[in-house]
Amino acid sequence: MAQSGDVHKVAPEMAIAFFRDIMPFNTLDEAVLSDIAHHCRVDFYPKGTRLLTTGETDITHLYLIQRGGVKAFIEDDQGEVCLKDFRGVGAYIGALGIIRGTPANLNIETVEDTFCFLLPKEIFLKLVEEKPSFAHYYLKSFSEKVVSTAYSELRHQKVSRRSGEDLYLFSVKVGELVKNLRMVPDTCSIQQAAAKMVEFHVGSLLVHAPANEEDIVGIITDRDLRGKVVAKGLDYNEPVKQIMTAPVLTVLSQTLCFDVLLKMMKTSIHHLAVERGGRIVGMVTSHDIMLLQGHSPYHLFKEILGEQEIRGLYVLAQKIPDVVRGLIKEGAKAGNITQMIAILNDHILERLLILLEEEMGTPPVAYCWLLMGSEGRREQTFKTDQDNAILYADSVDEKEKNAASVYFKAFAAKAIDHLVNCGYPLCPGDIMATNPKWCQPLSVWKDYFSRWVDTPDPAEILNATIFFDFRSGFGATELAHDLRRHLNKKARAKDIFLFHLARQCMATRIPLSFFKNFIVNKDGEHKHQLDIKQQGLTPFVNFARVLALKNGISETNTLARLKALHESDCIDQKLWSSATDAYELQMQQRLVHQLSQIEGGTLPDNHINPEQLSDLEKRMLKDAFTVIERLYSVLDKIYPIA
Repeated sequence: MAQSGDVHKVAPEMAIAFFRDIMPFNTLDEAVLSDIAHHCRVDFYPKGTRLLTTGETDITHLYLIQRGGVKAFIEDDQGEVCLKDFRGVGAYIGALGIIRGTPANLNIETVEDTFCFLLPKEIFLKLVEEKPSFAHYYLKSFSEKVVSTAYSELRHQKVSRRSGEDLYLFSVKVGELVKNLRMVPDTCSIQQAAAKMVEFHVGSLLVHAPANEEDIVGIITDRDLRGKVVAKGLDYNEPVKQIMTAPVLTVLSQTLCFDVLLKMMKTSIHHLAVERGGRIVGMVTSHDIMLLQGHSPYHLFKEILGEQEIRGLYVLAQKIPDVVRGLIKEGAKAGNITQMIAILNDHILERLLILLEEEMGTPPVAYCWLLMGSEGRREQTFKTDQDNAILYADSVDEKEKNAASVYFKAFAAKAIDHLVNCGYPLCPGDIMATNPKWCQPLSVWKDYFSRWVDTPDPAEILNATIFFDFRSGFGATELAHDLRRHLNKKARAKDIFLFHLARQCMATRIPLSFFKNFIVNKDGEHKHQLDIKQQGLTPFVNFARVLALKNGISETNTLARLKALHESDCIDQKLWSSATDAYELQMQQRLVHQLSQIEGGTLPDNHINPEQLSDLEKRMLKDAFTVIERLYSVLDKIYPIA
């Protein structure tokens, strides 16, 4: 219950003046504004006042902030804040609950002394019903996943399967899918276990220690029976512990099904044990999750793994944007979407290179296909150029060296050509494995990084930053790990190198004026637009890279780097939280912008016109840009100009 002062009737002319300046009231004519002004009240709420409580407060009025500000948030079962948003002058509170006829969807507290206009819900609902433009504004802000905190809240509550909403992967927790726990002791024979699987109509069984059913020691699947027993002629009387997989990979029962799907696709493990309160309570399979929706990314994942012809991958790769489109419309967070894109792209690459090896024969030496730039960071969107290289083992003699050079030159040419046919454009800067400079043995790659770090030329470093985010895409991952250890060791010992990286990071101008207005292009092809990738996202990428190199963090993904920096006490909780939210907000803006372009029949880019955003979107985007100032402040303290 809000603890407010007296509610006061407001002078109509004061209310009308306020409404004329905020969306969507400024679309209403004067007669309507005059009418609603006479029904309006104003109330004062001191700092720290709880206005609404999730699931409890019945909303009787639409709150419109005239002065001050509030925070909107949700807490999980442990009381941890899992969604947070700040709203200032002109923002509204309570619209979603009024339209849906439900109690408050968010907790709302004032963060400073705040004045609000209160519009009775009956008047608000009448406007929604009678004024199409008015209704469109609120429905748009609810449905666009970019910035709508109200809609994001839906991802944290179970959506009725009868509602027609395609949010199952983002609302259903895996514990809701668990069926009866099916187990056998590790002394059970293979034949007895197979009979149990037939009896229970399941494709897997957990294996427990004989004396304790709660001590889960492994798992067997129907694939184990085929591959480890039938194919190898193993005696059916052997105990299941001979063929079980251990330890069992688990997920917490509160995990969203989408996150479970990501884990299955990353690990290629299709059966996971579900844990609740420290105990395994059941199993979940890829089939269980696929049943949640007909267009699960898992369908495409299975098609990729089963493809036997390289040309067959061309069509499958071009299905990825359709999967991404579905995820955006279903409410996936930007971080989850980019993870899914990376997983599917990685599997296209892996399958392609496996089939290419079969065609060309075993390579002379071990190699690793490196991914760099946004691919290396797992941050691809709809627009993804190739940024790759080949790193191979040093040869023992001249003959092997020549054989490796010839093989990988031909291998790279064919692989890049196939990737183009899969829909991945050539890199305009020629940072690809077909460039002889980027198809080299480990010793040469170490020399490259040593030169960049030891003699940091600002111009060359600017071009080389794309390489600092490399990761293994396929092949001998230890080669990539070896190179990463070499880079981390060199970078941590060279402050002058990190100084140049930091100063280059701070050279990107924040796209806000002194008065917090957007700075956009004044002319040219992208007039009235700003580049959300270069001006908004890149400062976060660069900041995370600099501090990751400084602190020997091997992770390449920006959000993962920020988390690792926080866990290592390199940045505080508040900055980590703010930077993570700001980065995800902008990435979501970018994804939705590109999706809109694709559906409009144009090529996706990163240029956004702020005037085409809603007032709420503009405000949150400005808030995201202001976080860049805080990042620069941290770097400036660590690497000041002498």
